[in-house]
Amino acid sequence: MNDAATDAAFDVTKLFGKGLPEPAPRWTGFPTYNFVGGHNDPTQIPVEALIAAAASVLRREGTNLAMYNLSHGPQGHRGLREFVSGKLARHRGIAGTADDVLITSGSGQGIDLVSRLLVEPGDTVILEEHSYGGAITRFRKLGAEIVGAKLDDDGLCMDALASQLADLKGRGITPKFIYTIPTIQNPTGSILPLDRRHQLIAVARQFGVPIFEDECYADLLWSGQSAPPALYSLDPAQVIHIGSFSKSLAPALRVGYAVAQWPVLSRMLACKSDGGTGALDQMVIAEYFSQHFEPHVRALSDTLQGKLDTMVEALEREFGTSVDLWKPKGGIFIWLKLPDAVDVRKLVKPAADAGIAFNPGPEWSCDPDGTRSHMRLCFGLASKQEIRDGVAALARVCFEQTGIPVRSANVEQAKRAN
Repeated sequence: MNDAATDAAFDVTKLFGKGLPEPAPRWTGFPTYNFVGGHNDPTQIPVEALIAAAASVLRREGTNLAMYNLSHGPQGHRGLREFVSGKLARHRGIAGTADDVLITSGSGQGIDLVSRLLVEPGDTVILEEHSYGGAITRFRKLGAEIVGAKLDDDGLCMDALASQLADLKGRGITPKFIYTIPTIQNPTGSILPLDRRHQLIAVARQFGVPIFEDECYADLLWSGQSAPPALYSLDPAQVIHIGSFSKSLAPALRVGYAVAQWPVLSRMLACKSDGGTGALDQMVIAEYFSQHFEPHVRALSDTLQGKLDTMVEALEREFGTSVDLWKPKGGIFIWLKLPDAVDVRKLVKPAADAGIAFNPGPEWSCDPDGTRSHMRLCFGLASKQEIRDGVAALARVCFEQTGIPVRSANVEQAKRAN
């Protein structure tokens, strides 16, 4: 094709609709030290057991792939829904059956469905002041007004929340819901105590606000830790509950679930227009977890706890008193704060140039400027040695850019480099 023909080529980009997100960059591979996202430990993927589960379930049910939803109906694979209802009864105190469960394409689809059900432009939603970045982004794109509720080391502060709700009521505003991650809060890793769970239910009921409970990380508790019953178990009429297999098994298996009373679940189901969550993924998860769930999550949690210990040691060694840590009670993340003089957003590019990726705190906060010195690090993917080396590299970048942390090892290294 000659240059004139190329210049005259049709430009479809001129026809793009309004309000689209910025274009995605081309993917160039993972960084050497990857502390972002919800990746998990690759050594804990039960490859051989998943192969066996896939072979077994395909021999038994494979012909059902000829039909949308495996002929099990639009709520998802019956065996997986039965597993979910049993798991929730055993571990989260939720009484129900497979008919109360909707299988979703990851917990992200659950957030999308609840958002579509309840949120319209101009509506107010309450989130924990530090919260899942994906939820914050979704709610803002829908035009919601976001109110951040105060957190402490045990999660939501009830007195502050009650005051916020009273203030909103005085202005004629009833929030569409309170979005909370009460069990292994993201990013702080806290667990909301039982007394506060009861208080949250009571306060929400008092002000006529539903609760949107996200328990994406609730399966991953450290040894010796336990979680109170799910909020949904305390008041099913007040709560919509979602969960995921992304963290307890594999992020690449995009399978989650939602639990709600039928008037709510039926509308979520009506909004789910994707033709069904991936059938083979559902079949394999049901087959594997129906036999191996408890030992699998125990082994995975023990591995992750060991990685957390390594990351805490590395952060304390490399950053010293310059870092404040929120030590999680489970999960795959650690939330930390550097001195106020550090704006972590300015570290993103130099860190990337050094092969380090991290989540800047402002992306996980209802008040971005108020968390400019915070960051979230995922310890799930990297090996222990990669954690040690990566944290040391991050400290060097931070020192070179800000003079913090003032550590003799960093100072000497900088002198040698010059």
